[in-house]
Amino acid sequence: MESSNLIVAVDYTRSNTWNGKNSFGGQCLHSISPYTLNPYQAALSLVCKTLEPFDDDHLIPAFGFGDVTTRDKAVFPFFPDNRSCQGLNEVLTRYSEITPRVELSGPTSFAPIIREAIKIVSKTSAYHILIIIADGQVDKVQETIDAIVECSKYPISIILIGVGDGPWDRMMEFDDELPQRQFDNFQFVNFNELSTKWKGNEVNFAMHALMEIPDQYKAIKQLKLL
Repeated sequence: MESSNLIVAVDYTRSNTWNGKNSFGGQCLHSISPYTLNPYQAALSLVCKTLEPFDDDHLIPAFGFGDVTTRDKAVFPFFPDNRSCQGLNEVLTRYSEITPRVELSGPTSFAPIIREAIKIVSKTSAYHILIIIADGQVDKVQETIDAIVECSKYPISIILIGVGDGPWDRMMEFDDELPQRQFDNFQFVNFNELSTKWKGNEVNFAMHALMEIPDQYKAIKQLKLL
C-alpha cells in the first residue's frame, strides 16, 4: 500500500451506556477521565497511530453518528464547519471536547457513515480507509448490509473496531458473509480481545488489526477501482 486517506467515525448510540459492564468497569464507554483513556480513545490512538504515516495530507475527516441529532439517519462532523482534523492528535482532542456534550441515542446503523465515506471518495477517487469504532449493537441490519455492498464499488476499506462487551455475531457476518460484494471490504476487530492479547505490544496489535488491508488494496487495484 503506497498511501491511503483515513476517515474516522464514532458510535454515539445509547447502548454505550451499559455495554462496558464487563470490559470497562460498568462505566459508559464514552466516559472521559483525565487519568485514563476510555475504549474509544484507546482504539483511536492505537489504530490511527499505525495508519497515520500512510495518510498523505494528514487531514482526517471525523464524524459521530447515533446521537440524538442524527439517530440512524445522518452523521455529524467533529467540527461544525465540516473541516477535517489535522492528524490523530486533533481527532483525539476534538473527541474529548465534544463527547461530554453529546446526547446518546439510536437506533444504530452504519449506513449513514458508509454513505458519507462514499461521498468523500467520489470526489477524490483516492484510496480511503474508513475506521468505525462502535459497540457492536446494530439495529438497522439490512440498511447497513446494503451500504457495505454499495461501498464495495469504491476504493474503500472498512475497519470496524468493536469496543465494549459485544455481542459481535453481526460484525462477523458483515466480515465474512456478504457474497454480493465486489470484494471483501469489511474487517471486524475485537478491540478488547486484541488489546488484552497484545498488551504493551503495539506492533503486533496493529499487524493483526490491519491484516486484511493489503489484500483489500490488491483487490481494489485488480478491479480497477483506483
